[in-house]
Amino acid sequence: MLTALRTLPSTVWLLGLVSFFNDTAGELVYPVLPLYLASVLMAGPRALGLIEGIAEATGSLLKLVSGVLSDRLRHTKRWVVAGYAIAGLSRPLLTLATSWPLVLALRFADRIGKGLRSSPRDALLAATVAPQHRGLAFGLHRACDNVGSVAGPLLAAALLARQVPLERIFLWASLGGAVAVALTLLIREPVRVESRPALRPGWTLATLPPAFRRYLAVLVLFTLGNASNMFLLLKSRDAGVADYQVPLLWALVSFTAALFSTPLSALSDRIGRSRLILAGWSVYALFYLLLGLAGQAWMMWPLFAFYGLFMAATEGVEKALVADLVPQEQLGTAFGWFNLAAGLTLLPASLIFGALWDALAPTAAFAFSAACAALAALLLRLWVHPERP
Repeated sequence: MLTALRTLPSTVWLLGLVSFFNDTAGELVYPVLPLYLASVLMAGPRALGLIEGIAEATGSLLKLVSGVLSDRLRHTKRWVVAGYAIAGLSRPLLTLATSWPLVLALRFADRIGKGLRSSPRDALLAATVAPQHRGLAFGLHRACDNVGSVAGPLLAAALLARQVPLERIFLWASLGGAVAVALTLLIREPVRVESRPALRPGWTLATLPPAFRRYLAVLVLFTLGNASNMFLLLKSRDAGVADYQVPLLWALVSFTAALFSTPLSALSDRIGRSRLILAGWSVYALFYLLLGLAGQAWMMWPLFAFYGLFMAATEGVEKALVADLVPQEQLGTAFGWFNLAAGLTLLPASLIFGALWDALAPTAAFAFSAACAALAALLLRLWVHPERP
């Protein structure tokens, strides 16, 4: 694997560094934003819910738009640069916010940036490497992203411990955003080798291969059982984990994912994507069953580390499988649908999970998620044609 890492194109490493600096900046702001809304702008949970709901829905829709347009215009780099630039500019402007609607507008801009860059970036990454190294490339990218997810909250905690004003923390985030944008300017647009030059990317799923459409349906089923991670943290608190330890518990998940993303994703280049995704989804089902039954605080630490293994085995490999199932001229469109389907399904998933938690019991909600994952794994094995590794 080390030899393969050294031979990866510079674009893969650049995109990994971009993701690290951007995610560090984003995760520096994310845990601080609720504090800023509550203590400075005097806005409550309803305003926060409105901000996050509108922002995430917009980002999901734009991922499809940017994916299709990047295919039609035959350019990916400009979308990546613009997306990271918009997000990088929105964060320091939070220091000027005097009301929660302005925070909504800036958070909205941040998600617009993510929506514009995500699908073209994934398409660019897939087009840059040979098929036999796609798992490794996407795994490295996710590892860099997860390292940023650890570094950002730790940096936020350090700044808060030093009693740095919240407004200045937003300015600190601008440094990571600026570095990320500067690195995107060094990226080279890959040469497109098209298998069907006459094919024009469309807005409907009908233009995409049947195997990809089946994979997307299975992914939606899995995501229906993949509710907001906030429920996992709520369960940990109910089990007795102290409030100050909850961020550390989630940092453990990101650290485990960062540690294992690259080797596990690279493994999919040898044994096949479907096998590794099936294993990851099986780990997810077992994790949810065990977490639903767990009732003591000490159990949360090994379980959350176990959850990091699921993320490491699936985050990069799921995207690598998308690239395996579609021709190169449809990569942006395919990643657009992939991101849209996963993003929009998160809302009903969280609603169902919360309803089962309230109406029956937390164990019923966790059992439902485990069942969705197990059924999705079975359908992936039987219904989606296995790809050649």
